[in-house]
Amino acid sequence: MLVHGLGGQDKPLFGRVTFPLGTVQVQVTANPDWVKVTLNQEVFVGDKIKTLQKSRCEITLNGGGRVRIGEMSELALTQASVTPMKKDFAATVTKGQVWVAAKAAFGETKHVAIRMPTAVAAIRGTKYRAVAGADESSVLVYEGQVDVNAAAQVPEGQEGGSQEGEPGQFRIGPPEEVAPPEQVPGPYEVSLEDWITLVEGMQINVRADGRYSLFEFDQAADDQLDFVRWNRERDAQQGE
Repeated sequence: MLVHGLGGQDKPLFGRVTFPLGTVQVQVTANPDWVKVTLNQEVFVGDKIKTLQKSRCEITLNGGGRVRIGEMSELALTQASVTPMKKDFAATVTKGQVWVAAKAAFGETKHVAIRMPTAVAAIRGTKYRAVAGADESSVLVYEGQVDVNAAAQVPEGQEGGSQEGEPGQFRIGPPEEVAPPEQVPGPYEVSLEDWITLVEGMQINVRADGRYSLFEFDQAADDQLDFVRWNRERDAQQGE
């Protein structure tokens, strides 16, 4: 669905800002200046959002689901394709961290892909946290399944919403029982060259050279992080 965005451009609606906390700014495609976002402001494909210190932002996706941005983070909104039963979104986090909570309704497919400097996380209807770094990025899974690949293996623009059978693109298949991934023999000894599936409780760290470490993270310690606690509280309030 196309809507008439700022600057006279027709751009897909990504969602709206439903919880700006602190200093949250947006840069639209028609204006290079960063301006402060307002509550319930609509954001579109091509826009960028950043948070400063002690700031956070929640974006409610067009058609349901949420992406929340931690402090000192920057997110570029790159794709939004919404139909009644199929919703595809993609965004790039260049620094900082984001939390994705996007369950699919019955009979619906919902695909939210996040590109980081060194990795890409592609999911349908699940919950995870992505932490972006220039030298190493991480993905932690809280619910459902997440498929991760090295950023170098996924061409830009092909992170999400791929169609089955198209060459060079990845499509998540129907839900199925997946065993927990095995830990790699040693940290960062193997290069990630294909998609790998993570299940609840798993974390992957991917370096710029494609080498990765896969392991079960300490959920009790993770729950003590302020950003994680805040997201869990927001999810509980919103039934995510």
